[in-house]
Amino acid sequence: MSGADFLTACLILSFAMLSAAFVLCIVRIVRGPTLPDRILALDLLVSVAVSYIAAFGIRTGFSIYVDIAIALGIVGFLSTIALARFVLRRGELSLEDGTVKEDANDA
Repeated sequence: MSGADFLTACLILSFAMLSAAFVLCIVRIVRGPTLPDRILALDLLVSVAVSYIAAFGIRTGFSIYVDIAIALGIVGFLSTIALARFVLRRGELSLEDGTVKEDANDA
């Protein structure tokens, strides 16, 4: 087995595993059950997409795909931070309305 054959086999395996991870992330986004679970699934989905783009860049030999993957990773990180702040802010607003804040330590 030559190096090119080994690389091809590894890329096929990685595309299959990344596709399975993509489908499982979509299932977690749809099923939930909570908003933080969906946010984490979206973050993982961005990571899988970055990995898919990087593997595609290796397959084609074009280095421009690495730049695209880096940009998508930065945007994904910033969107996760923004969604986390939204969830925290939503909890603070519910306290101002007089509702009871649910805390995981109370259970």
